[in-house]
Amino acid sequence: MFVSRKVAGTFFLGGGIAFTLGSLLYPSMLGVQKVGSAPDRVIARPESGPLTEADRDFVVQVRAAGLWEYPVGQMAVQKGTTKSVKTAGEHLIAGHGLLDAVCRGVAGELDITLPNQPSPQQLGFVAQLKGDTGKQFDADMATILRATQGQILSTIASVRTTTKNSLIRVLADKTNETVMDHITIVEKTGLVDFDKALYVHQVIHRDSQPARGGLDVTGRQHF
Repeated sequence: MFVSRKVAGTFFLGGGIAFTLGSLLYPSMLGVQKVGSAPDRVIARPESGPLTEADRDFVVQVRAAGLWEYPVGQMAVQKGTTKSVKTAGEHLIAGHGLLDAVCRGVAGELDITLPNQPSPQQLGFVAQLKGDTGKQFDADMATILRATQGQILSTIASVRTTTKNSLIRVLADKTNETVMDHITIVEKTGLVDFDKALYVHQVIHRDSQPARGGLDVTGRQHF
């Protein structure tokens, strides 16, 4: 289903969780003060190779993802009602712990400023899951993570293919490894609503600009 840019990017999952495309697409929401309007533009030339706006934004996005997914992992361990959900939480904690160390190291080498807290939308994910209990928590966690993890894969592929910076390649490889592990372990819970997750993924890729109004995962527009 084609989604016009006139349609807002707000999605509702499970028990009413909402998030916007802006939280996933715009580094300005995640700590970058000036969003790259020209992703291929070289902004620095360190020894590791030319650094583009897209490279910088990727580093910021990786950091931001860990800032909300790590605590979600902790919640899954504490609140999950099944062994598979708790195991998924353990993978989130371990994976983002290691990935964040790599990300911060790369950012330091490249003089990239990282965010210290998630975006408002990502905080919304955390707040919703904090409010969820029982099987509702399990289902929402699995579907939300599957949707967001699936979206970042295309970003990783794009950055890994185009970057000329060796440190960014290292980070992209580690991020890909981590994301694939998380996707696999979340799917093993058997709780992912793939229709909702896939729909969100498709709309994220079709709409690159936030707008007014909203669209829920059933396809109903609301204004």
